[in-house]
Amino acid sequence: MSLQIVRDLRASGIAQVIVLFKPGVLAGRASEALVSLGKHFVSSELSQDGALARASGKTGGPPPPMRYFEHLGIALGTVDRRGYAALRADRARVERVLSAPVLSLIRPRNITAAALRTRVTWGIRFLDVPALWAGGVTGKGVLVGHLDTGADGRHPALRGAIAAFTEFDEFGREVRPSSKPYDTDEHGTHTAATIAGRKVGGRSVGVAPGARLASAIVIEGGNAVARVLGGMDWAVGQGVRVLSMSLGFRGYIEDFFPITRILRERNILPVFAVGNEGPGTSRSPGNYAAALSVGAVDEEGAIADFSSSQRFKRKKDSIVPDLAAPGVGVISAKPGGGWQAMDGTSMATPHVAGVAALLFQARPDATADQVERAIFRSCTRGPGVPPERGNRGIPHAPRALHELQRMR
Repeated sequence: MSLQIVRDLRASGIAQVIVLFKPGVLAGRASEALVSLGKHFVSSELSQDGALARASGKTGGPPPPMRYFEHLGIALGTVDRRGYAALRADRARVERVLSAPVLSLIRPRNITAAALRTRVTWGIRFLDVPALWAGGVTGKGVLVGHLDTGADGRHPALRGAIAAFTEFDEFGREVRPSSKPYDTDEHGTHTAATIAGRKVGGRSVGVAPGARLASAIVIEGGNAVARVLGGMDWAVGQGVRVLSMSLGFRGYIEDFFPITRILRERNILPVFAVGNEGPGTSRSPGNYAAALSVGAVDEEGAIADFSSSQRFKRKKDSIVPDLAAPGVGVISAKPGGGWQAMDGTSMATPHVAGVAALLFQARPDATADQVERAIFRSCTRGPGVPPERGNRGIPHAPRALHELQRMR
């Protein structure tokens, strides 16, 4: 039983929940099962969707009380005490009923104007990525999921980089027809270009300039859980090999763990930022063993003061982050054109997602677990970096490729 659901029911009489189904329940007669299960969900003026509908004044009202995400195989909706009890009692079809914790963007710790004066950014050089480019490994043919504030497709670094784009409204409904790629903030353009930015004027900010992005606006504002789940479901349907997300919720909340596990089952590598709240803290889902979690280092290889890290009482991956990557003074694309530098684990995460895209091009038959293992084996921890802060250390792109090529 989820304590958060119990608290929500006690406070308002309703709760937003995520429902995991037993294997095979929705096969063949999925619509019939969903109609039957849908009776346990309720519409309520007290729900976030109800409040959003009243505040926006939009016609049509909120979405149905239950939404099904076909590629993830889960449902999200609002229940009262009776509906919650009924779902938990339906042991033939329902595996678990989870709370729906509120996700938020992992905001940069610092943003400054910048000029791109070097051939490659320091982060690309630090990971020795150009050595793979020289061998023709640029991420070509690999699709990377990018769930963020969007991405400015008009920026020269992102022209031709975005294969698919969509946005999810405040209720988590996909906006149709999909708009042209744009950014509701500036965070998404920065992270997108770090993953797959194209060369501009002979200079590069993108780790995997041959890869393409499936980018979606999922944050901030509105029903964030519905928006992020909608984005994840859409990205899985697009066929991504890697999913880069610089968002989460503070602390360890295990209710979202099954979603991360589902990504693994779909052979997708989830690369998540660990957070910017410093030692002894972390963000979920980045702090799950099923995620590849990323902390931040500066140009000297030192762990950034803000980079989150935490030890857990579990046998597997007891320390987060799994590794650290360039996340201080990272120059990347700015919406509307030009460049800017940002600090944060949000900036480190797309570096690792880009390296994963390079490896998937080199070994298209590789599994997500194999690519992760190769990246881990390539890591070295510099002197003076305690394992509690940097864990495995900093990845090295050519060594990761060598490790992957050895796997069969």
